[in-house]
Amino acid sequence: MEYIDIPGLRLPVSRLIKGTDYFYHHSYELAAANMDAFLALGGNAVDSAHIYCGGQSEEVLGRYMEERGNRDRIVILTKGAHHDQNGPRVNKQAIADDLKVSLERLRTDHIELYALHRDDPDVPVGVIVEALNAHIESGAIGAIGGSNWTWQRLQEANEYAAAHGLVGFTFSSPNLSLAKAKEPYWKDAVSADQATIDWHEKHQLPLLSWSSQARGFFTGRFSPDDRSDADLVRVFYSDDNWERLARAERLAADKGVTAIQIALAYVLNQPFPRMRAHRRPQRGGAPLVRRSDASRADEGGDGLAGFEAGDGLTVWGIAH
Repeated sequence: MEYIDIPGLRLPVSRLIKGTDYFYHHSYELAAANMDAFLALGGNAVDSAHIYCGGQSEEVLGRYMEERGNRDRIVILTKGAHHDQNGPRVNKQAIADDLKVSLERLRTDHIELYALHRDDPDVPVGVIVEALNAHIESGAIGAIGGSNWTWQRLQEANEYAAAHGLVGFTFSSPNLSLAKAKEPYWKDAVSADQATIDWHEKHQLPLLSWSSQARGFFTGRFSPDDRSDADLVRVFYSDDNWERLARAERLAADKGVTAIQIALAYVLNQPFPRMRAHRRPQRGGAPLVRRSDASRADEGGDGLAGFEAGDGLTVWGIAH
């Protein structure tokens, strides 16, 4: 497993991040087995959110860490201030309320990585940055970031922080995958375009991609004639993406791996500073992986070792 450093954190962050948006109380044993397998591979970063599974995702994760006694080994990424039925709620009170509930569910007194799940461009960034900094000062948050924030708003927030002696956003979490989204998967969701990638490269900001596997597009379960998943069709079915899948399959066959591993390696080999062979913690990108089959947890783990951009993941033009 490779790792990245994010300012404000005691632990390095594994470049594969475990998704938990299927963690329910009724399937606790499955979630626990998946977590055990992920940690055994060297993973330590886990992604959740205030809204995932109606709150059960955080509760299951909190129970797991308490029962295993491994809280000190895990880097928690969770998110708050998601819109509700009344609209945007990116404000000081919503941030405080969601954070308090998340801490209780997770059975912890701090969260390493806290991201705002959505943005509200009508709210001045200064209000948001100052609200988040109050929780950094209290020790409840280690580092702050934006999930589904545009690079323009990230830049505006960090310029405000720098001008006022505050902590800025030290990571972001848009969608980034080998398959390119034609439109947002959910309302106000943000996918990284080339300008976003260029901005992250310029500013050396870690990008923690959600849906790095494009909702299973590279599993081999889908074809242009299979239109059973309406959202996948709406967002990812395009001639360009089918060509990307074909190229990924050819490269995978040549290297003796799977198309999913090629797709994840594409995310890991973006033009942010990359890992070196000795795998010392460095900055870079990291994909969120929602593997629910513990027996296949290493697909996308150790199987990615050794891939570099020179293997054709970027220069071969697989994404273009």
